[in-house]
Amino acid sequence: MTTPLAEVAATNATLRAFLHGLPGVDRVGADQRTAMLGTRSIKTTAKAQAIDLAISMVDLTTLEGADTLGKVRAMCAKAVRPDPADPSVPKVAAVCVYPDLVAPAVEALGRSGVRVASVATGFPSGRTSLEVKVRDTELAVAAGAHEIDMVIDRGAFLSGDYRKVFDEIAAVRSACARDGGDDAHLKVILETGELATYDNVRRASWLAMLAGADFIKTSTGKVAPAATLPVTLVMLEAVRDFRSQTGRMIGVKPAGGIRTTKDAIKYLVLVNETTGPDWLTPEWFRLGASSLLNDLLMQRQKLTTGRYAGPDYFTLD
Repeated sequence: MTTPLAEVAATNATLRAFLHGLPGVDRVGADQRTAMLGTRSIKTTAKAQAIDLAISMVDLTTLEGADTLGKVRAMCAKAVRPDPADPSVPKVAAVCVYPDLVAPAVEALGRSGVRVASVATGFPSGRTSLEVKVRDTELAVAAGAHEIDMVIDRGAFLSGDYRKVFDEIAAVRSACARDGGDDAHLKVILETGELATYDNVRRASWLAMLAGADFIKTSTGKVAPAATLPVTLVMLEAVRDFRSQTGRMIGVKPAGGIRTTKDAIKYLVLVNETTGPDWLTPEWFRLGASSLLNDLLMQRQKLTTGRYAGPDYFTLD
């Protein structure tokens, strides 16, 4: 930590020295802490508030080869009014689609305030040239995307070519610029399931933040394991420490495998206990999911009416 952060990325050697100089992660401690926090009991009014907060943090996602215009428009309608029968349900934070579906998503959402996020840079593998990654991003931004979810080159990272990863993130960050200053936010996907160790997750988190990420995200949802509580804890500690060092806040987005209200509330408890309430807003914390929203709606209705709705009561995502 003795090297000024402005000089850390000067060479691959300085990046390596910095990243490998970060404190190691106590794997047993991380696992035990998240297991303990996961036992917290949140009930009645607090649970109702947590459910509404979780809904407002959802990035409602469809990233399938069979995605159609009709599916995206229906998802956008659900994002704005998750339960058409109950206007008190908050809208979600964003919808996440492939680049070619950004324009229809922007049109469908209009002035609702729900943001459009688009994966880019050769999602999910990232195995394409920097020129293609930059152009992919530019096209999505030109189509109206408010946020870009890029994947890092895990091969370069795992082989120790940190400067290549840094330069690609910085180049994509530049491609997020828009005339007038309304730049798209950059969410950097680490694909933690392929990073193997918590130490690598911490290093990748710092690398992404140093390169200009606005958010760091666990996973594409295409690799198992996807989001886990211990990995998210490591990332939350990284953004907390980064703000302490730089004064700059970075968001966190666990994605993939978060399917139930109980799962979502565990993540909210983890955020509150690790970074504090500053991060407990959709501006700084998101939940990437496709099926989670329906379970949140079912649990919300149970709290409101005392009855569970069937899983077919709400539209499928």
